[in-house]
Amino acid sequence: MGVIAEATPNPNALKFTTDSLIFEGDSSISVMPGNTSEHAILNDLMEVNGVDNVFGYQNFITVNKAFDVEWDELKPKVIDVIEKYGY
Repeated sequence: MGVIAEATPNPNALKFTTDSLIFEGDSSISVMPGNTSEHAILNDLMEVNGVDNVFGYQNFITVNKAFDVEWDELKPKVIDVIEKYGY
């Protein structure tokens, strides 16, 4: 399956889903600008130019982009980070 990007009701957010569990447990994880997480994948995503914040739960990560960035430019970079972790 790899990584699948899906639209959300928010045009500035895409949901990236994998067929593998990324985050254990029933808690979601959010990382806002200026914050870090115990999950390296979320910290690496926050380092991508144009990513505003991220939200992770079980087998998906929702990425919110800055308003002045286009998904055509950002989506491949996000997928590259997720695939780097083997998803």
